[in-house]
Amino acid sequence: MLVPKKVKFRKWHTMRLNPKAMTAETRGTKLAFGSFGLKSETQARVKSNQIESARKAMSRELGKTGKYWIRIFPDRPFTAKAAEVGMGKGKGDPQGYCFEVFPGRVIFEVDGVDEAVAREALRKAGTKLPLKTRIVSRVHKQ
Repeated sequence: MLVPKKVKFRKWHTMRLNPKAMTAETRGTKLAFGSFGLKSETQARVKSNQIESARKAMSRELGKTGKYWIRIFPDRPFTAKAAEVGMGKGKGDPQGYCFEVFPGRVIFEVDGVDEAVAREALRKAGTKLPLKTRIVSRVHKQ
């Protein structure tokens, strides 16, 4: 699983967002490495174990010839309190790391395989994530 080597702060603020003011991503919206990519259509916090699960599903489908890139890195700590603990008495302990994905962010990229294999690999990876995704491809000018 992806985890930062060290962090400046153990716990981050929750930073709840107004669902009416849904912000779209401005960085990481275009394909940079591969020919096909998986782009988010909704907002969600993707945990490191969900990224790893999607990566495994994608790499199995691609085989040895395909290459993939993970365009997100979970650097945001999330906390949780133990089961059946009452309200109050502070924030819970850090449980892991996640990445806040906004609509338009490219999450994975794939290259080195034909279109059908790439689309199937990205579709399988998308089912492991807690958001709606869309497969995008690079437009070749001829």
